[in-house]
Amino acid sequence: MESTGASEVITHRPYIPYLPDIIQDTSKRKVYFDVYGCQMNLNDTEIVWSILKKEGFEKTEVEEEADVFLVMTCAIREGAETKIWHRLDHLRGFKRRRSLAKNMKPIKIGILGCMAERLKEKLIEKEKAVDVVAGPDSYRDLPRLLAVTESGQTAVNVLLSLDETYADVVPVRLNKGSVSAFISIMRGCDNMCTYCIVPFTRGRERSRPISSIVDEVKHLSESGVKEVTLLGQNVNSYRDVTQTTGKFDTSMAKGFKTVYKNKKGGLRFADLLDKVSAVDPEMRIRFTAAHPKDFPDEVLQVISSRPNICKSLHLPAQSGSSEVLERMRRGYTREAYLELVERVREVLPNVGLSTDMICGFCGETEDQFLETLSLMDIVDYNVAFLFPYSMREKTTAYRRYKDDVPEHVKRDRHRRMVELYRRKCQRMNEAEIGNIHLVLVEGTLPKTGQLLGRNELYIKVVLDRAVLPAGGGERQIAPGDYVAVRILSARSSVLTGEPLYHTTIGEFYRDYGWADRFARKGSSSSSTLG
Repeated sequence: MESTGASEVITHRPYIPYLPDIIQDTSKRKVYFDVYGCQMNLNDTEIVWSILKKEGFEKTEVEEEADVFLVMTCAIREGAETKIWHRLDHLRGFKRRRSLAKNMKPIKIGILGCMAERLKEKLIEKEKAVDVVAGPDSYRDLPRLLAVTESGQTAVNVLLSLDETYADVVPVRLNKGSVSAFISIMRGCDNMCTYCIVPFTRGRERSRPISSIVDEVKHLSESGVKEVTLLGQNVNSYRDVTQTTGKFDTSMAKGFKTVYKNKKGGLRFADLLDKVSAVDPEMRIRFTAAHPKDFPDEVLQVISSRPNICKSLHLPAQSGSSEVLERMRRGYTREAYLELVERVREVLPNVGLSTDMICGFCGETEDQFLETLSLMDIVDYNVAFLFPYSMREKTTAYRRYKDDVPEHVKRDRHRRMVELYRRKCQRMNEAEIGNIHLVLVEGTLPKTGQLLGRNELYIKVVLDRAVLPAGGGERQIAPGDYVAVRILSARSSVLTGEPLYHTTIGEFYRDYGWADRFARKGSSSSSTLG
């Protein structure tokens, strides 16, 4: 450990995150969480809350009550970081006003996650109001770091780990009323795509043991959760190395390659998916993201065999141009990606596909961008996350390439991607009018009082409140219910439907099957029930 003036910088991992006797107890301090970025950050925040709760901290959703503000940050894109800098401006002013108030505790501000890892020096030098900087692998150390700040020091721990997975930490959910939850099955990434900063902010790839993941799914099922999403930078490279055998093929399909040597031994993602989906047949299972370069056929077979594994796959293409994909170091060509899509649809009829796309990457020409538009036109994505490229320090692209696509060109290409995507989604969603979907009800729309849920393809579905047939009787629809819904109208991002009856995953697909789940287009609720 090194001490530099009024700040403490951790240069080695403490044996245990102890609270020194000379520093006052920080229990009962109220924590306010600000969460930015991806689903992984939400899950990380729940891990942080689990750690702090055990040390006696309390959580608040009222800023004026907070003693500690913890900002879970994202560094993937420039826009995400800009939002966080604005938030820090607000917190700095709030902290200054609090310091002038009488009989009020001084507040502490902590920056957590990827931005903390990437900009640790800048955060300390520029943001004098920041008291704690903790990277993604330092959350166990937070109670001690916060205690250190009581003596006026700034505490920093941004060490990356080769083995930290928080497998033994049971996350405490921030929204206990939610019917869905996220589970991180792995951390870090080894892919080293040239545009991506994740390997530098979250470290090397490592997987949690299957047993710990299954236990967490069981706990969530017993708590009433109806949908779980398994999270990883590349779930297809998941490997439980605590297991000595695996029954699935580890070879890579033709047309795909990787920059790192494939790991040997252990259980793979298909094994995990099989065990997780068996915990509760009435719990929906989703996962993201699945890198196209190593998508094994065994995973498709497991998805096909389990009704509760959603037939919606996130296959981030990033570009439709083989030349751009090569510069991105994605490990596949346009042709190989399209062959994978064809294989997926062969095994999983009516599958829903989602993607990430970047426009304006280094050296992208107009013709190469048009290949991205044509890929989007061919594949028919139900959901897409579309972004103009922003250069990130530390990435390979930052060292090797020039960010030479003008900003106005990036904005125009982004606009054209969005227009095409919305037009395609409008057409695909309108085709669902008259079809019957299985919808998991999530909550209520504040403005209209209508219910909001999602179908299997993760598309929002709005429905009216109603008393519906259920188990020989009737009852009101509530969050957490599975409801059969006939689609009446459609927009590009949401469907509106008529609720027909309460059901279950097993009952719905027993009646409809998967491949022909929309076969009874326009059928009445009475004939469906009969």
